Amino acid sequence: MMLRNIYTAIRMSLLGILAASCAGNDDTSFLVNKPQSVAAQEEINAYDALKTYVPRENNPGFKLGGAVSLSDYTGKGVMYRLLNSNFNETTPGYGMKHGAVVRSDGTLDLDHVNEFLTLTGESGISVYGHTLCWHANQNAAYLNALIAPDTLSTTGPGWDLVTSADFETEDSSNYEGNAAVTMAFTPDGEGADGSGRALRVTNPEVRENDWEVQFFLTFSPAVQSGEKYTFTMDVRSDVDVTFSTQAHVTPGAYKHWDFFGAISSTTEWTTYTREITVSESQADCGAIAFNLGLTATDFYFDNITLTKYNETGSVQLIEKTPEQKKAIIGEALESWISGMVTNCAPFVKAWDVVNEPMDDANPYELKSGIGKPDMAEDEFYWQDYLGKDYAVRAFELAREYGNQDDLLFINDYNLEYNLDKCRGLIAYVEYMEEQGARVDGIGTQMHIGIDSDKEKIATMFELLAATGKQIKVSELDVRVNTSNPTAEQLQQQADMYHYVVEMYEEHVPPAQRYGITVWGVTDSPDDASWLPGEKQGLWTLDFTRKPAYAAFAEGLKEL
Repeated sequence: MMLRNIYTAIRMSLLGILAASCAGNDDTSFLVNKPQSVAAQEEINAYDALKTYVPRENNPGFKLGGAVSLSDYTGKGVMYRLLNSNFNETTPGYGMKHGAVVRSDGTLDLDHVNEFLTLTGESGISVYGHTLCWHANQNAAYLNALIAPDTLSTTGPGWDLVTSADFETEDSSNYEGNAAVTMAFTPDGEGADGSGRALRVTNPEVRENDWEVQFFLTFSPAVQSGEKYTFTMDVRSDVDVTFSTQAHVTPGAYKHWDFFGAISSTTEWTTYTREITVSESQADCGAIAFNLGLTATDFYFDNITLTKYNETGSVQLIEKTPEQKKAIIGEALESWISGMVTNCAPFVKAWDVVNEPMDDANPYELKSGIGKPDMAEDEFYWQDYLGKDYAVRAFELAREYGNQDDLLFINDYNLEYNLDKCRGLIAYVEYMEEQGARVDGIGTQMHIGIDSDKEKIATMFELLAATGKQIKVSELDVRVNTSNPTAEQLQQQADMYHYVVEMYEEHVPPAQRYGITVWGVTDSPDDASWLPGEKQGLWTLDFTRKPAYAAFAEGLKEL
């Protein structure tokens, strides 16, 4: 419409000039053909609000959602009006997450959340809770402080704990094996004291060199020349054997042939203890290697402890045990979920309870921060402390403290890109339900591009629908892969938005269609943290509808 006004102004100016210079002549009129781009935009602008295109007779509970920041919505500006006009549900992008709500003392700052919930309630738009248990956007400083070592003052010299492992939890952050060994936990009751469990390390065949099969204990900081250390552990093996230890800088980075001596093991549990003074040859090492290659047998390790002699005795750090960390983090999870869900229960009837659990490289396994060299400030992996059942517990808590008819979802990304990840997530849901959790729905984020594999998208929806769960497209946007897209690329984007809705309709039965939430409501600025300059939205940054808007509306009509 702006262009049309410009053309009208030009025309009127020309008429004025002619009238002034040709007094007495007849009026002259002429027509200007409307540019095709203007005509096309008028066709897009003629569409009604998006939510009006959902056929409610076939999809009575369908939620058409749009993502928004709390401040953009509560500011009651253009985004507030756009969300209310076009969508019947919204997902806050950050404001309801652990990192945004949990203060440094563990209490919850809910003022902004409650302002948002009140306003959405007045507008008649529902809120999808996002998200309760994730590894990112967490108040990691608070959580890590909870499990930090205890500091004790001492009055004289003593031995400080460096590291320990009793193998009663899944925490394997301070031990590992090389590729030649297999490791597993014994059943409960087979630990060194007849209770608990031990770690079984298996060498299946005799090797030419003992160091071809190695088990490592790691610690930090590395040892320095002249320091004194004591190493203690309980050990046994299926046959009598003696094996050596080496000093490694890190696992596999050999430095010295001896570290804590040669260890004798029998078929009965024995306790091995060795005190050393670190030599120059052992300095800067942070791993003990146990060389197991000369005997084909099962080795059993339990109650490993490494301590360092403290001459001054002024301060001693006592590391919390894995059991203590599990209990503490479990309490923190309950405090967070109970507080958040209880507060939001009058307004929020559906939750993204567990977000992005599956590992991209190992799609049938959970993500982990163990061994990750560069952790972000807001990164914290609940599963590293609570184990595989962390999601079971999160769902139990959300069910306990929320409304009894709340719909609880698990959510992940790249399910359309990596179909094994999709299958891995489905398998994890099956495991959770075997442990007693009830999972109502599965969310697929779908941050895709104009060149995404359409066959995989269709297959993903088939796999998800086969679970019988509610299926939600939770964070849909379509990248054009350039900050200056051509008309052809914008049409490809429109086609992809339409295709997603088409495949959702084709493969997900109406009773399982929770809904679709658009993450890319508008394009991102070039300096944005999310998809900068990718032009992924249905609207431009100045809120002009794009071809994708019309295509998305046409797709919704077909539901």
